[in-house]
Amino acid sequence: MSDFVRYRVRHETVYNYGGNVAHSHQLLHLSPRDAPWQTCLRRSITLQPQPSTRREDVDAFGNHVTRLEYDLPHDRLEVLAEVGVEVRKAHTIAADTSDAWETVRDSLVFSAQPVSAELLEALRYRMESSYVRVKQTFTDYGNDCFTPQCPVLVAAEALMRKIYREFKYAPGSTNIRTSAIEAFEARHGVCQDFAHIMIACLRSRGLAARYVSGYLRTLPPPGADAAYVGADASHAWVSVFCPPFGWVDLDPTNDMLVSSDHIIIAWGRDFGDVSPLRGVIVGGGRHRLSVRVSVQAE
Repeated sequence: MSDFVRYRVRHETVYNYGGNVAHSHQLLHLSPRDAPWQTCLRRSITLQPQPSTRREDVDAFGNHVTRLEYDLPHDRLEVLAEVGVEVRKAHTIAADTSDAWETVRDSLVFSAQPVSAELLEALRYRMESSYVRVKQTFTDYGNDCFTPQCPVLVAAEALMRKIYREFKYAPGSTNIRTSAIEAFEARHGVCQDFAHIMIACLRSRGLAARYVSGYLRTLPPPGADAAYVGADASHAWVSVFCPPFGWVDLDPTNDMLVSSDHIIIAWGRDFGDVSPLRGVIVGGGRHRLSVRVSVQAE
């Protein structure tokens, strides 16, 4: 059996505006990033109409971004991203050999002493962000998972399972502006909300966690009874800083460690950093949005 899977991904986004858009700027996170366990083999983004200017760039978190500007009137925008990517299976990790969560927390406390590049990177994902506030409510929620001297990955997996059990996956019950505390109080949401809640619980305890956007395999893997929750759409999960293993990805929507069924597009502090497509427009009125995603193993 191969230790990697190759995928073809097709992500189509169509905006139909109620009137002409006179001017717009768009920022796209639609190209997979490379990682030790993932290699982007090909990528293309087709646009209709063609933008006045287009620039490929890398954002502050190392993600591939496409920047667009339109200065001619248009009442429709079509964006088609097609990529090929190879994803390798995750190595087996003994969760109980990760550092105690208190040790990890203490290593992330600010000091005037120089820190390693690994810790400096982790510190970026310890503070609160626009969608994820640091609150005692989140700390209290995870108390039964983060027992004294519990290995950080064991505790994070327990938190993932708790969120999976106690929150209802309910498409349409939240939107892209819903914060972690709003979804937490409602006890329902979608993958974005599950990820934000888990990140809030980790950061409120002084740990580092980042928001990961990407895709899930569309068809169930061999031996599975059903497709994963969140397939056929953009998906989101959580990456936790777990020394000595570095970053470990957990999917609270599906209660699983992330492996070769997940494709990473981008990561950041929360959804606001990695939205697939966002922009500022002048004109256009109300609009209708259509999104179709397909992820097929080759």
